Amino acid sequence: MSEAKGGRGAQLKHTGLRSGWTTGACATAATTAAYTALLSGDFPDPVTITLPRGQTPAFALAAEELGAEEPGAGWAMAAVVKDAGDDPDVTHGALIRSTVRLLPPGSGVVFRAGEGVGTITLPGLPLPVGEPAINPVPRQMMTEHVTRVAAEHGASADVEITISVDHGAEIARSTWNPRLGILGGLSILGTTGIVVPYSCSAWIDSIRRGVDVARAAGRTHVAGCTGSTSEKTVVAEYGLPEDALLDMGDFAGAVLKYVRRHPVDRLTICGGFAKLSKLAAGHLDLHSARSQVDKAFLAALAREGGASEALAAQVSTANTGLAALELCTAAGVPLGDLVATRARDEALAVLRGAPVAVDVLCIDRAGTVVGRTTPTGP
Repeated sequence: MSEAKGGRGAQLKHTGLRSGWTTGACATAATTAAYTALLSGDFPDPVTITLPRGQTPAFALAAEELGAEEPGAGWAMAAVVKDAGDDPDVTHGALIRSTVRLLPPGSGVVFRAGEGVGTITLPGLPLPVGEPAINPVPRQMMTEHVTRVAAEHGASADVEITISVDHGAEIARSTWNPRLGILGGLSILGTTGIVVPYSCSAWIDSIRRGVDVARAAGRTHVAGCTGSTSEKTVVAEYGLPEDALLDMGDFAGAVLKYVRRHPVDRLTICGGFAKLSKLAAGHLDLHSARSQVDKAFLAALAREGGASEALAAQVSTANTGLAALELCTAAGVPLGDLVATRARDEALAVLRGAPVAVDVLCIDRAGTVVGRTTPTGP
C-alpha cells in the first residue's frame, strides 16, 4: 500500500526522476576512502558511507593517490565524481577530491579549502568569515566517518581534511557564491546527502498528488515545506503524519493554487526565513534563479517593526536574509514574525477566499522557529 502514502518519498517516486548525491556526501565518501587508505594502505572501492537519514550508498573512486611510504604516515587523496541524478545541478559531473593528512594527537578534525572550494569572506552565512565553505552538516558527516575509521584501526581522529573541486572556481561563477562573499570556488553543501531532482512540471504534479492523497486520507491539516529541515520542524510542532506533508520545494504558488481548488481546513507553510521573505514580497516561485531576497523590502518591514533608520540601512545592505534577521533580533525588532505575517497575507491573497486557514513558520538553518503566525482564514 506504499503507493497510497504521501510525503517527500512518495512525491519523488511520482515524478519518475532519479535522485543524486550532494557535494557533502561525495566529499564524505572521498574523505572516508582517503583516511582508510592512509591508515591501512588500501583504498576501499567502492566506499560506503552512512547518510544522516540512515541510507548507505556506495561510491566508486575516480582517482586515488597514497603519498605515504607506510600506513599511518604522510597523506592520502581520493576523489569521487558527483552524480546529481536528474537534477539540473551545475556541479553534476564535478570531481570532488579529499586529501587527508595526519595531525598530532589532540588536534581534532581540521578543514581546509583546496583549489575550487570557496572561502567565507562576509558575515551572514552558517560559518565564520575566513572558514572554508564546507557547510556544517558535511563537516559533521566527515567528522563522524573519520572517527569511525579511526576507531576501527586503533588510531586517533586527528586529521586535516582538504576538500577541492576540479574547475570549482569556474563552476562557481554560475552560482550565487560570488554575490554572497564566498570567493575562490564552490560550497560543499547538503543536509541529507541526497539531491532531490526538480523538473518544474513533474514536481508541481507531485504536489497536486500529495494534496489529493492527504484529502483522501481525511487529513484536515496539511503542511507545505521547503525542505527536509522545515519538514522536521512541522512534525515537531504539530505531530503531522507523513501523508499530511507536502514537499513544495520552491513551488509555493503550486501548493496555494491547488489548495484553492481542493481546500483543506488548515495549511501550514514552513520554510527558511530567506525563502519565505520572497513569498512575503509576493513571489510564488522561491528558487534563487527566479526570485531573490529583497533587502529593501526587509528594511521596510523592519521599520514597521520599530527599527531605526540606522538599523534599516544595515538591513538593506546585509549580505543575506539571515544576516538581516540577526541584526533585527539583536535590536529587538521582530523581523521573523513580520515576514511570517506578510507571507501568510500573500498566501491568503492567492487562496482568494477559499475556506482554508493559513499559518506560517519561518525557521533558521538549524530548524529553530524565528517567526510565526497564528492560523488565519478568509
